[in-house]
Amino acid sequence: MEGMAVLAWASAGALTAAGAVLALVYGAVFAGGPATAARSAVKTGSVLALALAGVAAGAPGLVVAGLALGAAGDFFLSRPGTRAFLAGMAAFAAGHLAYGAAFLAAAGPPLGAAPLLPALILVALALSTEVWLAPRTGALRWPVRGYVAVITLMALAALALPAPRWPALLGALLFLVSDLLLALDLFVLPDGRLKRAIGRALWAAYWSGQALILWGMMPPAAP
Repeated sequence: MEGMAVLAWASAGALTAAGAVLALVYGAVFAGGPATAARSAVKTGSVLALALAGVAAGAPGLVVAGLALGAAGDFFLSRPGTRAFLAGMAAFAAGHLAYGAAFLAAAGPPLGAAPLLPALILVALALSTEVWLAPRTGALRWPVRGYVAVITLMALAALALPAPRWPALLGALLFLVSDLLLALDLFVLPDGRLKRAIGRALWAAYWSGQALILWGMMPPAAP
């Protein structure tokens, strides 16, 4: 049994490393580029590898589901068109709900309470999007509003995680930061050097956040 556990964790580590290589390739070569099959494959594969790592190491099913939905969202967002964008947003929203449920389950009974000040900051940040984001989203205003509410709930659930799960909390916050940067990239910033830099920064925050959520939510008894 011990040998099987070591093999499972070695497989998870190798898959995570493969995902990291794909993430680096995407950030260096494809970020901000045109929609191509290669771009979609690299972007999707970088997070799909994390989902497979979660399966290999016995991560909670909700976390694996969140990663798989994230990979689907990456595929859709890498394709052109409003329909693909909305499909990607829906996939990520479902992934956030899966993560939120996993975080609340890990908080255990009795349910851990989110620290008040960070929770208030998250709520204030969500409400602020009505000023700087919603007026710029046009026909996407209500889908974007719904997405903001869902990711805020996910982050609030992460605040309730017990201290040993701090990597997952950091990952959830990095995911939130990446979506904040994505909103700036898509709806606020004009084309230019800053927009390109933001695009690479949001990708680094996003993929790192996904990886930290995975490894922060691994079973405590695992080596």
